[in-house]
Amino acid sequence: MPVAAARSLRGITQLPPAHDIPIVANVGEALRFSPQAIAIGIAVTGGQIPDDYLRELRIAVGGGVSTWNGLHTPPAPDPQIAASLRPDVYVWDMRQEPPELSNGSGRAAQLACKRVLFVGTDMAIGKMTAALEFDRAARSRKLRSKFIATGQAGMMIAGDGVCLDAIRVDFASGAIEDQMFKHGPSHDFLWVEGQGSLLNPASTATLPLIRGSQPTHLVLVHRAGMSHLREFPHVPVPPLDAVVDLYEKVAAAAGAFARVPVVGIAHELLGHGRR
Repeated sequence: MPVAAARSLRGITQLPPAHDIPIVANVGEALRFSPQAIAIGIAVTGGQIPDDYLRELRIAVGGGVSTWNGLHTPPAPDPQIAASLRPDVYVWDMRQEPPELSNGSGRAAQLACKRVLFVGTDMAIGKMTAALEFDRAARSRKLRSKFIATGQAGMMIAGDGVCLDAIRVDFASGAIEDQMFKHGPSHDFLWVEGQGSLLNPASTATLPLIRGSQPTHLVLVHRAGMSHLREFPHVPVPPLDAVVDLYEKVAAAAGAFARVPVVGIAHELLGHGRR
């Protein structure tokens, strides 16, 4: 695991070193470590549970291990899994739309807390890691701080949140706004996990995050040395000052909302094995 760093206006914060974690060949072998849950964190195309995953899940649940499911397909309808479920052996399907969703309204701007949204030059570039590190640093200083998870991996780490890509687009900003009002009154800092990128042609998540969270600050996440998007080599990454200008202008929406500054850059050093 690479050592990570978040570069902000106040300097560099290093991630702690990796722990010794056993590597096993399959779920059956893992049962000897008495795990409490098996987490499906990979995002396969279409979000369907592959057949080989399903076989392993049956072994896990049958062995008394709960399932944290980050895929769109719920495993509980499988008869063998359903027969093994009980109060202390459960399935947490996090890629499900929350009930009673509403449209976004921009009301999060009324909250007194600082709301820091992590935006990026591309997808899968470290926005979650950076947000977690800022939250960890804030809590170490005894600040009332909360990491707001917006994807399945973040939810597995935080234990709560909302999976934005499981929500119909009409309600996406409203779901993020709900998270702001759920946690904002009891915290001074909300670190909102970013998703996607305004530069990525396949991304639809960044704008609902901006409108729903009504951020007070932005942190831009970038991989140093990256000149083009990873999955779209025909799309160049503009100079960072131009990207900063883009995000600040979109957040303010020509004055419809308050000015939101990019206050720092978190980056991975490409090819150096560290962030």
